[in-house]
Amino acid sequence: MSQKNIVSIEDRIPKLKQARKKKANRRLIFYLSIFFFLIAIIVYLQSPLSHIKTINVIGNSYIANDDIIEQSKLTTETNIWTINKKEIESLIVGDPLVESVSVERSLPWTVNINVSEHQIIGYLREETTYYPIMANGEILEAGQDHFRGDAPLIYGFDEKDHLDRMAMELEELPENILDIISEIHWKPTDENKNNILLYMNDGYIVKGTIRDFAEKMEVYPSIVSQLDPEEKGILHIGVGAYFKSFDEEETDDDIDPEVEVDLEDSGH
Repeated sequence: MSQKNIVSIEDRIPKLKQARKKKANRRLIFYLSIFFFLIAIIVYLQSPLSHIKTINVIGNSYIANDDIIEQSKLTTETNIWTINKKEIESLIVGDPLVESVSVERSLPWTVNINVSEHQIIGYLREETTYYPIMANGEILEAGQDHFRGDAPLIYGFDEKDHLDRMAMELEELPENILDIISEIHWKPTDENKNNILLYMNDGYIVKGTIRDFAEKMEVYPSIVSQLDPEEKGILHIGVGAYFKSFDEEETDDDIDPEVEVDLEDSGH
């Protein structure tokens, strides 16, 4: 073996010491990094940096953003990592107008509250108070002192069963038709308790029944589009569908003379 390839132990010891020192330094830097990282996390969690800065309420139409945020009990003092999403959801879904809710974190400082509401299909008016009626027929106890105009006024439904059925039919109506209904009056007779009378925002009156109302009402736009806009009258959608002008002779059953349309309340 050539002498040039022989390395003495004395020559290798400094290199081994230097390699061990570098390895020890790297290990020390690694542990220090972890230590300071953990310290930074603790400081972050204990500081306002981890507090919620923005609360977004999404999907609500009837309930105000502030009311939903108040129900959630979230504030800008709340640590975003300590929120209990299931608990917050249970608080908000307690509102009778809320059908479902989900809460999501959006880092670094935002919480999104996604709300799905029950549809309001009408309002019961008692003196100067308006009580929302939901699609399931339930009437909210918390009335409003003003009419929002986002659903028709509903009168005369003294029997809960008929109100529930009317609510189900209104829920099935296309939104563009529901939006032009101003008032719905229940007009039961001994022969037919399902009779209803509707006042429309476009000046027409509809006479029909609760049974299959949504299906029969789908013809309304097509029929009205064929009428002279200057000629108003009553559209009958019971057995078949036909139109009678106000200028034609009407029987007492066509329009109740005691029913007066309050334009200020019923306009959408």
